[in-house]
Amino acid sequence: MKANLHQIRRFRRYSEDFKKELVSLFEQGKFSVCQLERLYGVSNVTIYNWIYKYSTFNEKGYRIIEMKNSSENKLKELEAKVRELERTVGQKQIKIEFLEKMVELAKTELDIDLKKNFNTPPSAGSERTKKN
Repeated sequence: MKANLHQIRRFRRYSEDFKKELVSLFEQGKFSVCQLERLYGVSNVTIYNWIYKYSTFNEKGYRIIEMKNSSENKLKELEAKVRELERTVGQKQIKIEFLEKMVELAKTELDIDLKKNFNTPPSAGSERTKKN
């Protein structure tokens, strides 16, 4: 039974679209050759041959070197960038809330209306507004 299984696996044929899809996944950086090998059950030698045949920028005769930790490093860099952006958004939100509170205090404590009201006539200068 094992001999038949080995013979079946040895003579598999793949469509051109399937080959190009795997090459595209590799070129986009979504998966490494080792990951594609595990996901689709295709040997890495076969995948490299497809890359050399269908790739837009990899040529035969040039060796493709993949850093083992490159995808992990890229993921860590992206996570750090997300954390930095979240921190920046949080700081901006605090600033917005502070400024809104200052506008509210200016209105209640100092009788100065800093918000733009489109229905009111323009003010005559920096005079205090009358409280209703």
